[in-house]
Amino acid sequence: MVNVMQVKFTRSIPGLGEKIRRARLIDRRSLKDIASQVGISRARWYQMEAEKYAITEEQLRKIEEVLGIDLGISLNQPKAD
Repeated sequence: MVNVMQVKFTRSIPGLGEKIRRARLIDRRSLKDIASQVGISRARWYQMEAEKYAITEEQLRKIEEVLGIDLGISLNQPKAD
């Protein structure tokens, strides 16, 4: 049996926080409800919007799902330095 390790890339993407903030403000639900559905705290959500918290692809996809948006961002490849 082969063990497979999944790696989640975490990355800060310039401008992503503002895109997420605008989408949240359009939504009629409270931040508490949205953050809860995504599975993060309100404090973490604010950090994400301020781009002080690097987001995982799993979190990004959940945000898109909960807010009903497509941010058009792929995190599949590690960022080249």
